[in-house]
Amino acid sequence: MKTTTKTVSVKGMTCASCSSAVERNISKADGVTKATVNLATEKLTVEYDTEKISMEDMADRIDKLGYKLVEDTDVREITIPIKGMTCASCSAAVERALKKQNGVIEASVNLATEKAKVKYDNDIIKISKIKQAIEKAGYKPLDVEVEMSSDKDKEAKEKEIKTLWKKFIIAVIFTAPLFYISMGHMMGAPLPEIINPHYNPLNFALIQLFLTIPVMLAGSKFYTIGFKTLFKGSPNMDSLIAIGTSAAFVYGIYAIMEIVGGNHDMAMELYFETAGVIITLIMLGKYLESVSKGKTSEAIKQLMGLQPKVATIIQDGKEVKIPIEEVEVGHIIVVKPGEKIPVDGIVKEGYTSVDESMLTGESIPVEKNKGDRVTGGSINKNGSITFEATKVGKDTALAQIIKLVEDAQGSKAPIAKMADIISGYFVPIVIGIAIIAGAIWYLTGSSLNFALTIFISVLVIACPCALGLATPTAIMVGTGKGAEYGVLIKGGEALETAHQVKTVVFDKTGTITEGKPKVTDIVVQEGITKEELLLLAASAEKGSEHPLGEAIVKAGEEKNSELKKVDKFIAIPGHGIEVTIEDKNMLLGNKKLMDDRKIAITLQSESDKLATEGKTPMYISINGELAGIIAVADVVKESSKAAIDALHKLGIEVAMITGDNRRTAEAIAKQVGIDIVLAEVLPEDKANEVKKLQATGKKVAMVGDGVNDAPALAQADIGMAIGSGTDVAMESADIVLMRSDLMDVVTAIQLSKKTITNIKQNLFWAFGYNTAGIPIAAGVLYALGGPLLNPMIGAAAMALSSVSVVSNALRLRGFKPSHR
Repeated sequence: MKTTTKTVSVKGMTCASCSSAVERNISKADGVTKATVNLATEKLTVEYDTEKISMEDMADRIDKLGYKLVEDTDVREITIPIKGMTCASCSAAVERALKKQNGVIEASVNLATEKAKVKYDNDIIKISKIKQAIEKAGYKPLDVEVEMSSDKDKEAKEKEIKTLWKKFIIAVIFTAPLFYISMGHMMGAPLPEIINPHYNPLNFALIQLFLTIPVMLAGSKFYTIGFKTLFKGSPNMDSLIAIGTSAAFVYGIYAIMEIVGGNHDMAMELYFETAGVIITLIMLGKYLESVSKGKTSEAIKQLMGLQPKVATIIQDGKEVKIPIEEVEVGHIIVVKPGEKIPVDGIVKEGYTSVDESMLTGESIPVEKNKGDRVTGGSINKNGSITFEATKVGKDTALAQIIKLVEDAQGSKAPIAKMADIISGYFVPIVIGIAIIAGAIWYLTGSSLNFALTIFISVLVIACPCALGLATPTAIMVGTGKGAEYGVLIKGGEALETAHQVKTVVFDKTGTITEGKPKVTDIVVQEGITKEELLLLAASAEKGSEHPLGEAIVKAGEEKNSELKKVDKFIAIPGHGIEVTIEDKNMLLGNKKLMDDRKIAITLQSESDKLATEGKTPMYISINGELAGIIAVADVVKESSKAAIDALHKLGIEVAMITGDNRRTAEAIAKQVGIDIVLAEVLPEDKANEVKKLQATGKKVAMVGDGVNDAPALAQADIGMAIGSGTDVAMESADIVLMRSDLMDVVTAIQLSKKTITNIKQNLFWAFGYNTAGIPIAAGVLYALGGPLLNPMIGAAAMALSSVSVVSNALRLRGFKPSHR
């Protein structure tokens, strides 16, 4: 079994019934493990076994439903000036060499301009490889001219909005006179005699027919998609519009035939204006919906806009500007004041401060010296630096953030499942209700004209669009807003679960504390000095990676002591280390280690005093006897207490998990207001402690930063990784906090609460609108002596329902955490 996950575009979906049909069909396919369709982004994310099913098979299934699958490839176009070509055979040789490259879609070489135009798939081949092919052919490629942005999606959406607007304008131009001619005379508006129904009923009918046809052509997409999906057995919103307006149009043709036959009364029974106005109003709704949906992905556009287009590299001792696509790992890059840092790297020379607010939401610039990491997209403020590129293209932090936000925006929240199930059956049920309602009114003595009004009204008012957009639009805006504040939420499920959290578990070191411990006290037994003990301890810990050990090494080095050679080194996870130095057998670690090796702790009162001050005592024994204690303290982060206070205000209890002894842990807990202290927990037991808290029936969030936090982050209902932490921790987490500020835990929970409230509002209005709208359209109020719903009013209401849901989601753009 070879499982892979892919996200592709599905074109032609217009409502929740469409997305449900695609999701249902693909989910049923043999080899597909999971399929999710997002109507707002028009994307299908599918997890499948490549040995059982291919993307081509899925494309066929989607095509049979009436939609089109488009694989998202990063296709780019570049122009490369080439030196050394002298004749047509030269240009032909270069063209042949380029076309042979895997990933090159098109290549044409122009001898007159001495340039090669290459269209290529950036996922398969890079510019450097294209240049190598030219060099192998015997010619010299020069600096690339990038001609096409890879942001095709944005261009396609803008094009779609322009097309919708043009079609709407065409529809308005013909619908305005159509409405005036058909309805104006009833309100006393003048009509020329040639088209007046009292004098020329046939002309009156024919001009309406001729004005309706261009409107229906402008809305031809409703008919091509609507009837196609209807005949394929998965009708959608377009099917409702197509059936309703076609019924009105066909009835109008029948009326014209009756008029020709001498039945002039039928001039008052025309329905052309209903068809025209319905299409025009729904096209206006679709246009407004597209504009609004474009605003939901504003965060992605802003992030993409942070990527600089060029970089200045050192080449043969000179500064050369090259397109960002050409930067490779190992390139030495120069960044001057005010310029954007093009890719991720490590500073080689210079000193500056960098604005990283685009990544972290933190407005204060961060100082950068030799050896510090810099991130692509951040802004160099005041100094010039030279750095070595370590991550380029899709590997940069910014590219990863963009991908993470895109994936989150394409995901679904569990709350959306109910809407999906309903919308899957919604359209066939509505068609059934429309037919039954129309038939009942006709069979109970109403005219065919009246029955048709009921039939069309039910069809056009029942809009499943609002249902399909209720959840994804709110998730898109919510995750985008999170990214703006440096809170990266990996999906709809994480966004939904976060608002249910009742307990937050913080790892101590590097999360509640700075994670940079310092030696604060040295206590010794007789026969050894403090200096000697520190020197031996620093020498022993040189091979350790534990933060407490690093603090001791740093303290030893600060004394300018030359560290001693270690003959034997054994790490004892969760306890300490065992070493041999100059025939001295030494143990350095916690109380557990001393107890296990039966070493008497003779400095108990001193140890207890240090622990109550929040310091961690490191016990050191030499040849089986306690020689002394070195106390190390980790400073509490400024934001820790404020964050814990804010969580308490939200009604959330806070726990702290640490490998430290209980006294030390409780001293820290007292400083910041922790409710539950889980002390002396081994790294491998952290996940079990989270499990125990979950067993009480509460949703638990775990906040950590290290490799040893990864299992606990995965076990928790919500894992939150601190941005300064390890890649493993970030991979295991559901939410990544780009700043090392615990107040962002509060931001994440508040954002989740706001987004879920927004989704519930959207679903309430979407369900409420349909629940109330269909019976009114079916004539229930009319039967009780109330008004009859005009199909045109139904169309206007339907168009506005989708716009109102998206507009409500856009209100989330005004979200601000309570502490900012």
